[in-house]
Amino acid sequence: MSKALVSVFGGASLLIAGAVGAAADTTMSRDTYKAEKDRIEARYKTDAERCKGLAGNAKDICSKEVKGREKVAKAELDAASKNTEKARYDARIARADADYEVAKEKCDDLAGNPKDVCLKEAKAAHTRAAADAKVARVAHEQAANANAKTDEQRRDAVKEKRDAEFAVAREKCDALAGAAKDNCVNDAKARYGKT
Repeated sequence: MSKALVSVFGGASLLIAGAVGAAADTTMSRDTYKAEKDRIEARYKTDAERCKGLAGNAKDICSKEVKGREKVAKAELDAASKNTEKARYDARIARADADYEVAKEKCDDLAGNPKDVCLKEAKAAHTRAAADAKVARVAHEQAANANAKTDEQRRDAVKEKRDAEFAVAREKCDALAGAAKDNCVNDAKARYGKT
């Protein structure tokens, strides 16, 4: 994908984020919401058209990026419109899902263990982003109503992150053989508290 295309997409995300941030403090009118949604859909069509000029996995990556940006933009628009923690959480999850889909598609350019490691890293990044979204939601809920479950949910989120990181470390060990592989696995178990 060309750098110009990436910068166009990045600029669109900044505009959406700015509109979402500005709208978070006030309620969004129905007309404003509709206009922004129409703009997101128009941007999607334009960006999707640009992907048609590409070939192979570059085209697939471009398509995933464009679809992901549209989903994220719509989720952020809903978050700005609804101004609820659940809507903000949904927007964070939409971003994590979109990033994960693109990362998986980029892994298709690889083969063998590097591809496996790439996929595990993509899954770990998705797990971290989802856990961070959960922690942010829980922290907001705790501030709002002093929810006692917060500590338990934070521990669960930390455990999910460590499990994902362990899976990546273990997958990297698969590139080794014999005693080196055994040492690598044992080091990963020790580092991430696995038995």
